[in-house]
Amino acid sequence: MMKVNYSPESIEDLQRVVEFVEQKNPYAARRIAIDLQEGMSRLKQFPEIGLPVLKATEPEKIRDLYIDDYTVRYLIAKDVIYVLRVWHNKENGKNL
Repeated sequence: MMKVNYSPESIEDLQRVVEFVEQKNPYAARRIAIDLQEGMSRLKQFPEIGLPVLKATEPEKIRDLYIDDYTVRYLIAKDVIYVLRVWHNKENGKNL
């Protein structure tokens, strides 16, 4: 089973998306946080579950996992999956 590590940017992204929703609906924010956590946890067993990022230099290693309305971009390394960024699909991922 692979290990999942989070970049500092992905941790900030998670805080940002949860805090944004929390202002309007704390219950929904909690649900989003749980769903994202569970989705990323699945990467441990199924690292290639996400779609390859075709514009990446190594599309088979950099992938996007879609969890509800969110995108989780990650890198598959030898024994570790690095979560790089997380954003809501209405956000422009290029600006992250």
